[in-house]
Amino acid sequence: MSDRKFRRLLDRSSGTATLIGAGCCLQGELSGKGDFVICGEVQGDCSLDGTVTLAPGGRWIGVLQARNVVLAGTVEGEVIARGRLEIAPSARIKGTVTGEAIAVAEGAVVDGAIRTTGPREPETFVEKRARQDDDEALTGTG
Repeated sequence: MSDRKFRRLLDRSSGTATLIGAGCCLQGELSGKGDFVICGEVQGDCSLDGTVTLAPGGRWIGVLQARNVVLAGTVEGEVIARGRLEIAPSARIKGTVTGEAIAVAEGAVVDGAIRTTGPREPETFVEKRARQDDDEALTGTG
């Protein structure tokens, strides 16, 4: 099945993701391949080859760099997506976000610069899915 069929990064995710659960706090540098779901807190920098999902209630302090990024939690620092960057309505970001293609949901807060590295301007969208469906997709439950 082609990835083009799915608009959202959450719909494209396959395989088992590495999970940093709610209540966990990771300090230091993080690197690796594959998808990552952050429900807890990360204090530090990363360079990941995969999709990083910062779930609602998740928190990142530092530099988050990955192929694709979905933000639904809180970020203090810089986010760099080499591909797509999706910012959900629950996201609260203080810092710079950079991506080849960026989609910002209505209700998201970005206190800083938004930079695109691709040919398209950032897009906005209104979330039409039920919030419970998104929470389940972000955390892998359901």
